[in-house]
Amino acid sequence: MAEEIKLMKGNEAIAHAAIRYGTDGYFGYPITPQSEIMETLMEERPWETTGMVVLQAESEVSAINMVYGGAACGKRVMTSSSSPGISLKQEGISYMAGAELPALIVNVSRGGPGLGTIQPSQADYFQTVKGGGHGDYRLITLAPNSVQEMADHVALGFDLAFKYNNPAMILADGVIGQMMEKVVLPPQRPRKTEEEIRREQPWATLGKPAGRKRNVVTSLELDPARMEENNIRFQKKYRQIEENEVMFEELMCDDAEYLIVAFGSQARISQKSVEMAREEGIKVGLFRPITLWPFPSKRLLELSKYIKGILTVELNAGQMVEDVKLAVNCNIPVEYFGRLGGVVPTPDEVLENLRKMRKLRK
Repeated sequence: MAEEIKLMKGNEAIAHAAIRYGTDGYFGYPITPQSEIMETLMEERPWETTGMVVLQAESEVSAINMVYGGAACGKRVMTSSSSPGISLKQEGISYMAGAELPALIVNVSRGGPGLGTIQPSQADYFQTVKGGGHGDYRLITLAPNSVQEMADHVALGFDLAFKYNNPAMILADGVIGQMMEKVVLPPQRPRKTEEEIRREQPWATLGKPAGRKRNVVTSLELDPARMEENNIRFQKKYRQIEENEVMFEELMCDDAEYLIVAFGSQARISQKSVEMAREEGIKVGLFRPITLWPFPSKRLLELSKYIKGILTVELNAGQMVEDVKLAVNCNIPVEYFGRLGGVVPTPDEVLENLRKMRKLRK
């Protein structure tokens, strides 16, 4: 399948990229604003072309446990949902982190708490970046800000998940999931054979080969000393990810006196605010974390030595702002601006809050 350019929604791009990555299985359950992912997969019928399994489970809990089973076999498997559905999947995600299983989870988040609204939100930052489920674990978390990145992050998320034997999440919001843009789709990758899986993932449980002990995949360990050893190993792996896999984007930061820090849809809105501020003579730059975990703390700390203040722009009550404050270590003031309940701020609102912060810091 040759590379081509198409006009599609972010959710649709996720589905097409999953097929072209050579994904073995998708297990999901419908919930707005991400339902087009499964709908697109059903329309494309990849089981007839690549052999990919696409199944609507009876619930979000069932879906994540199907992903657990597929991942335990070394398969490229994924699921998607939106905020309340991700909450239901948290136990299974924690089990997968404890069993060190690679898989891709997509969260096109909506407003809460509770059932909330079907409008976009970034209030799942805590339940994703901070772990969400029980235990000391981390999810590799990617934050796309375009339809192209929705497609690109499928391969990136899977590759990182298998590199570190750890679940990875694409954390988008309803704006990115529903917006339409041109996207370059990747060429088709082949699915891996069972022989390749046995060679590359020797831990996978694919039945008992002749003369070999059966692999057992579990997160259960009743001996507290061995459980502590497991956790120490997990933490060592997380430090390795923090060292090697940080991704971010900088716009007009070279001469900036102030920074806006934003991710996802809010980074796109803030980019326009930066352009408007520059026209007024305000030297401001945009810093966009692409990996929410690992968070780009070191780079923010470096930038904090040369700027006067930071404004975080978020579609929540102020969740990422905590990590920004920790990153800059009280070197400079950090302010927050955001809208709640699915209300998306305008570039003018962001600019007005930047003006206020600048006035206070003069």
